Order: sequence, then C-alpha cells, then structure tokens
Amino acid sequence: MNFIDFGLDAAIIKAVTAQGYTEPTPIQAKAIPPILAGHDVMGAAQTGTGKTAGFMLPILHRLSLSSFSQKKQARALVLTPTRELAAQVSANAVSYSKHLGLRIAAVFGGVNINPQKKKLANGIDVLIATPGRLLDLCQQQAVGFSHLEVLVLDEADRMLDMGFIKDIRKIEALLPKHRQTLMFSATFSDDIRKLSQGIIKEPVEISVTPRNSTVQAIEQCVYPVDKKRKPEMLKYLINTHNWKQALVFCRTKHGANKLTRYLEKHNIHAIAIHGNKSQGARTNALSAFNQGKATILVATDIASRGIDINQLPLVVNIDLPNVPEDYVHRIGRTGRAGTSGNAISLVCADEFELLVAIERCIKQVIPRQVIDKFIPDTELAPSSLTTKIAFKKKKKAKNFNKAVSQKRAVKKQYFKKK
Repeated sequence: MNFIDFGLDAAIIKAVTAQGYTEPTPIQAKAIPPILAGHDVMGAAQTGTGKTAGFMLPILHRLSLSSFSQKKQARALVLTPTRELAAQVSANAVSYSKHLGLRIAAVFGGVNINPQKKKLANGIDVLIATPGRLLDLCQQQAVGFSHLEVLVLDEADRMLDMGFIKDIRKIEALLPKHRQTLMFSATFSDDIRKLSQGIIKEPVEISVTPRNSTVQAIEQCVYPVDKKRKPEMLKYLINTHNWKQALVFCRTKHGANKLTRYLEKHNIHAIAIHGNKSQGARTNALSAFNQGKATILVATDIASRGIDINQLPLVVNIDLPNVPEDYVHRIGRTGRAGTSGNAISLVCADEFELLVAIERCIKQVIPRQVIDKFIPDTELAPSSLTTKIAFKKKKKAKNFNKAVSQKRAVKKQYFKKK
C-alpha cells in the first residue's frame, strides 16, 4: 500500500512524496481510511509512529474539497498539551498543505497574543492550539467555531496529566455538535474513555502498539550509581563514548539548570529546556540542538512528548520519572520511525521502587551495566517483575493515623484529669 491508494488529493500526495514518504506507517494505514470516510476515531499510538500525518492528511483532503472565507472562524481544530507539540503539528500541516493554499495557524501561550489574533482575523482552515491560549482567544472573541468540521485531541492522555480536563470541557461546549472528532492517546486508559464520553460518538478504535509497550528498536540499559555522583558519571559517559548528541531528562527544573551548569563548566555544550523558560528560549534551545550546535539537551518531562528531534540516537534519564508511563514517553524520543536508538538510566538505590514500577510497566527487566570507578556505596538491589514494593505513602499514612490516635489519647487523659 502507498499514499496514492487512499485517494488523497494529488497536491497532498505531491507534498508527501517530496518529503520521501511513499508507504504509510501502521497507524496511518489504519487511521486514514475511517477518517476519510467521516467516522469519529480513537487511536492508540506511541510517539514516533507517524500519527500526526495519520490525522492531518485526511483532514487536509477534506478541507481541500470546499472553499472557506468566514472571518474569525476555524474549520478544523487540533488541541495539543504543549507549545512544542503545537508548533510541530503546525509545521507538519504547513508542509503537507503547501500546494493546497490552505491557511494554517498555531496559537499557544508564552508569546504575544496580538499576532495570533491577526492570523485568525480572516478565518483559518486548520487551527492548532493549546487549551489555555485558545480559551483566551475565545474570551476576546478572536475566533469562533460555528463552521467547525473537525476536532482533534492530540496526546489526550498528556492533556489529562497536565490538568486540562476542565479547559477541554469548556472548549468542547463552544463547538457545534455535528462534527467529526478524532482522539489520539498513548493508551486507552479508563480516564481517556471517560473523557471521550459525550465528546466522541461511536468511534472506530485503532491501535498499533500493545498498552504501555516501548519501541522495540530501543536498546535500554541501567547504570547503578550513587545519587551525588550522577553528574560525574554522565560527564564520564559523554567523554568516554564521544557522544555527539543526547537528550537528558531531569525530574525538576532546578535539577535541569544545575546539571546544565555542571556540564558547561566541564566544557560540554549543554542547554536546558523546561517550563520556566520563555517560549522563545525553548524554541531557540531546540533549534540549536537540532542543528548540532549543542551536544546535550537537558529537559524536564515537558519535552517528553511533542518535540521532534531528527534522528536522536540517545536518551539519558539522570533521574527516573515518578510515573512509569513517562519513562516510555521519554525514551520514545529515540528509535523513531523505525530507526535504532538507545536509552540509558543512571539509577541510585533511592530509585529502586521507581525502577521496579517501570520494569513492570514495560514488562521487562532492564539490563544493568556497572562501571568500576562508579560502583555505588549503597547497592542498587536486584529487581524482577515479581519484586514486591513497600509503598512509602502507605507507611506515611499509617504513621499519620498513629500520631492522630496518640494525640486523641493525650487529649482524653487531659479532660479526665479536668
């Protein structure tokens, strides 16, 4: 099968072919036909599977069949969780529609709203937006949806994780009931199915990867190390293996800044990207990394989805994420579109429970590699898929209840004496 077999507009085929794409990926092969047929669709696919083209190509085909000139109106709306993903989807839409003459715009926070309002003034064919900025524009009556034909919720699970559920509901209430709705998510979790109720009607469900599975092409490895020596080990690995480019994940913004300063101090060109950075700084950081001007891009989980990095060979977890599924999204930055990739995690003893949770999530024990000069003082215990975890939260709750009981007993004794 190739893209011509779908019956897409010749101008779209020309644009796609110019980018070197001839055969659709599995998610594209499954998603494009039902979307072209006008069905609502729920698609489960990990990052790097080509899902953007899977929904964008049939949308562009649909819009190309008729003209549109309503001021401040959008025909298709794509909601994304992050600015980076909005910019990426917009760039793809522009390249796919270059011979169609359609109007594409991306709107998101962190930048001046006025230029965005100007883009929307004469109407827009495809609007890609983050929820918060879109609501701002709606409140200022800069955009309307009475002529909306298609709604897309991209990375729906991430939007839930980031607390956008109320914003999504507010936006959905502004849209016409008769429309086509497409929802894409890494998994069909219970929360996703709950969100879909009332938004999406009798959807065609498609899935191309098992739940929470990792990309098979990614080679994973754990390096046991004491927490305080993680930056030193990272520096050693970069220099020893002569890494040309790597995306390094930290758990916190402070940690990302601190690690970046450490690497720069040791003559390793690193640049940080996280939520406290302005949109301009984040865009420049990503651009510098993509152009090979920076060796290491240090990021928080804001970069775990929606960032398109060309042929990224390596992802490093300097800190393990608190949520196991975020590990999948992090390492999904490498090994994209069938290429090979590597994912390395520097793990200390304190992160043992997080490691076990991740291994259960991906249903495999990650191989370990010990470096003699970094043998940890506190050993990282062996793990298995049946390892039992003593959850600290439950212990904390138990201790809290015990303290409350003791306080009540003291109070009771006090009043008895009275």
